[in-house]
Amino acid sequence: MSSFFPRLRGAMLTGLLLGLTAGTIHAQNVPAAGAQGQEPQRYEVGGITISGIRYLDPNTIIGLTGLKVGDPISLPGEEIGRAIRRLWDQGILGDVSVAVERIEGNRVFLDFQLKERPRLSKIYFTSINKTQADELRNKIKIVRGKVVTDALLSNTKQAVRKFYVDKGFMNVKVNITQEPDSSLPNSVELVIDVNKGDKVRISDISFIGNEAIKDGKLKGQMKKTKEKKAYKFLNSGKFNKTEFEADKQKVIDYYNAQGYRDAIITSDSLITVQSEHTRRFIGKKDGKFGIHKVTEREADKLVLRLHVDEGPKYYFRNVAWNGNYLYDDRTLSSVLGIKKGDTYSKESLDKRLNYNPTGQDVTSLYMNDGYLFFSIDPVETRVEGDSIDIEMRISEGVQARIKEVNIAGNTKTSDHVIRRELRTLPGDKFNRELLIRSQREIASLGYFDPEKVGLNPVPNPADGTVDINYTVSEKPSDQITLSGGWGGYAGFIGTVGLVFNNFSLRKAKDFHNWRPVPGGDGQRLALNIQANGLQYQSYSLSFTEPWLGGRKPNSLTVTLNKSIQRYSTSGAFDAASIRNGSFIKVNSASVGLGRRLRWPDDYFTLSNSLSISQYKLKDYPYFSGFSTGNANNITFNTTLARNSTDNPTFTRRGSALSLSLNLTPPYSIFKGSHPDVNEWVEFHKWMFDASWFTPLGSKFVLNTRAHFGFIGRYNKTRAYGPFERFKLGGAGLGFGGASNFLVGTEFVGLRGYDDPNDAFAIPTARQNESGGIAYNKYVMELRYPVSLNPAATVYVLGFAEAGNSFDNYNQYNPFKLYRSAGVGARIFMSAFGLLGFDYGYGFDNVPIPLGTSDRQDKSKFHFIIGQQIR
Repeated sequence: MSSFFPRLRGAMLTGLLLGLTAGTIHAQNVPAAGAQGQEPQRYEVGGITISGIRYLDPNTIIGLTGLKVGDPISLPGEEIGRAIRRLWDQGILGDVSVAVERIEGNRVFLDFQLKERPRLSKIYFTSINKTQADELRNKIKIVRGKVVTDALLSNTKQAVRKFYVDKGFMNVKVNITQEPDSSLPNSVELVIDVNKGDKVRISDISFIGNEAIKDGKLKGQMKKTKEKKAYKFLNSGKFNKTEFEADKQKVIDYYNAQGYRDAIITSDSLITVQSEHTRRFIGKKDGKFGIHKVTEREADKLVLRLHVDEGPKYYFRNVAWNGNYLYDDRTLSSVLGIKKGDTYSKESLDKRLNYNPTGQDVTSLYMNDGYLFFSIDPVETRVEGDSIDIEMRISEGVQARIKEVNIAGNTKTSDHVIRRELRTLPGDKFNRELLIRSQREIASLGYFDPEKVGLNPVPNPADGTVDINYTVSEKPSDQITLSGGWGGYAGFIGTVGLVFNNFSLRKAKDFHNWRPVPGGDGQRLALNIQANGLQYQSYSLSFTEPWLGGRKPNSLTVTLNKSIQRYSTSGAFDAASIRNGSFIKVNSASVGLGRRLRWPDDYFTLSNSLSISQYKLKDYPYFSGFSTGNANNITFNTTLARNSTDNPTFTRRGSALSLSLNLTPPYSIFKGSHPDVNEWVEFHKWMFDASWFTPLGSKFVLNTRAHFGFIGRYNKTRAYGPFERFKLGGAGLGFGGASNFLVGTEFVGLRGYDDPNDAFAIPTARQNESGGIAYNKYVMELRYPVSLNPAATVYVLGFAEAGNSFDNYNQYNPFKLYRSAGVGARIFMSAFGLLGFDYGYGFDNVPIPLGTSDRQDKSKFHFIIGQQIR
């Protein structure tokens, strides 16, 4: 024994030093085998046993060793080392050792002594909140029942640490402990304690070697890697390696766009600035129990240094064209728009060759004429000094015609509703511009997630055709409104509204289609009821067919309205007093026809409608000069509009313009016909609304709007009537004071100021005032999307606006405005439509009403319901 044991141990020690084994070998009751250094002796495996395990199958373990009874082995030798490595590589054992139980002649009996690793049963996080714990569980993705190895513990620790380092917690400390799980055999619970510490932020970013472009401009190109300054409250200042690499490329791209095509970042360094932090703890230190101080050095802030080699600035010199037959060099150069001496920019060149969102490009010139297989390759043919010559190598190909148009994903909406909006039809020449336009038209329907409207042209080079595949994802488009609010004098008013935006009257006759209502044909059916009992009731029903007859985009809209508002004149509020008090009753009906125009372009629409309204008043106090009697209103409306916006829910680009004219018959100028000014309402009303959307960067959108309204009369000897006037203030819902739900009035929002008929409303919107006959309003909003999920689209905004209304044209001044600014948020849910709130501050003083000593409250919160046009 004394001779063989040192030999075996020495051989295994050598294996360990060489990294060949991962365990220890022990020999017991082995007879002497000579002095150390003696040649290995050959044996035959007489038997293999496994000891030390409770939950693993011994036969499986023996199979994993690669040894079996009868195998020849050498002692000392490599066979035992290989067997140990095979077991260790499984990752399920914490320790492996081998003992030689006995030797019988040339037969050796081996015992593998093992220690099983525990399995994972649960993971607990301490010192962090539940949201972060759930996020970490999803990130590290440890499967329950997995063997707890050193690698698993190390990888878990690193994953948790990286999670917080990426969030800016550079000093995070992670400690993992194992606790036995008494409910499961051979199982442990991992307790992961996280001490995040304070965030470590970038305090300074500087560039070294830049002369042509200043630091501030270069920092602005880095979208995610920002300095944390007191005045930069929107910048997190955290450092993320992946985001930093992307930002470095943005810096280089900016240099390239300015003509510095050779610019590179030669090196960068992240410097950690440390400082001492003292903390107290209760426990033992130097053998003494008590409250002790510990001073540690931790990262306090980060400094980022980037070394830049700008290189020379280059310019375009000669641009040559090769392979063009359809268009001559002059035409192509005109479209390209690059002249000799212009700053060399690969970004600008690529945009003008392939896709220019703000103008024409060379590829569009060809593809809009059917040349789908067109390609162009700009090649730098000569670089001399700071000048570069470019040759445009063109392959025009043949014209492609559309073979098939396929639509997928419309589980509710009928195919014909989508196809009638397409500009790409089978047999037509391929046209990239019309393809993009078709995508916009599908998104504008409002039935599909606008972010998931896909298009995929599939060329067929063999026959010179192309298949167009459109994909859509249905989203809920119907809306239900169940709400209540305080309506001033009328008290609490409840609202029930149903809007079916993708209704099908054709399918309504089949009972099986009522699930809950027939849909898919793109028609619109809306029902709205508001009431609080006897004092206020309003009912409206409307139906719209956007494609009357199904062949052309000619729309038909029919609307019915009925409302009544009662006031008690006796001071009592019983049913009899309310019925016998003052009131206003309105009944109205309208029919409208609209069509899409082809000139000046097909973004234009023209709509005409005829409406009839009847007003019945008894001692009604809110129309100046008219309180009792009947009034009739027959109005013809014509509206010319152009809408090129890209998304009705969160618009990024495009514009919406509208010019409308309302006309009543000019009764007072007819010979022998001079009815009372209020018996037959007469006026002409002009409205202009304009809205532009401009993307700023990748997220922000600037919306600028202008609104004007004017009411005119046919006969100068007659006064302006009280109907259809303008009242500005509040959210534009008409929800103010005792005038809630006032009919026959045009309400226009002006955030930061009181609602119409409130005490400090602007003068023409106050109680006992009919409103203005002219108004103008200007708005600027900066919007930022928080979530573009179709189930709940959320964005925040900042606004500045100004407006005013005037009760006679002698006082009209488009620059005499009530100004305000503020912030707000909007959420669009398919089931409820657009909801939101705004906080506005009014900068200008409103004249103090007579008989009041109160002061104007310039800060206002406004609740928003629905899409506000004005």
